[in-house]
Amino acid sequence: MRLPEPAFRTAEEATPEELRRASVRLFLSLLVLAVLVVPLFRELPLGDSTRAGLLAWLLVGVALYWLYAGLGYRSLLIIQLLLFSTAAVLVSAKILLVGVGVNEFSILRRVARALVVLGAGCSVVNLAAMLGTLLQPRSPSTRL
Repeated sequence: MRLPEPAFRTAEEATPEELRRASVRLFLSLLVLAVLVVPLFRELPLGDSTRAGLLAWLLVGVALYWLYAGLGYRSLLIIQLLLFSTAAVLVSAKILLVGVGVNEFSILRRVARALVVLGAGCSVVNLAAMLGTLLQPRSPSTRL
């Protein structure tokens, strides 16, 4: 019995045209996050931990979508998801601690921010790797 082909492929399995479309989609989503979403979160009248928590949970959702849609290399996408998820859990723990009156654990928020930055770095590396694959010269036998 043969299994059906997945609707979305990751960069490892993609054709050059699929890789080109995925690169554009990933670039546009990174651009929207950088230009619209992050500045919007900075303007929210919330505390630092709450803003960081909302951003981290949003990035978990975005990373899940990228993984589902095959927008990159699976290993980098899983690392991103792990980094964003860990950041979201740390900030959520910080918010819970503040809720019960423990205000001294700001290290949790700082570590979460560092993890978000590392996850964003993985996104850029992922996009660069996809573009690098597209720009590699192909042998005449593999050209379509």
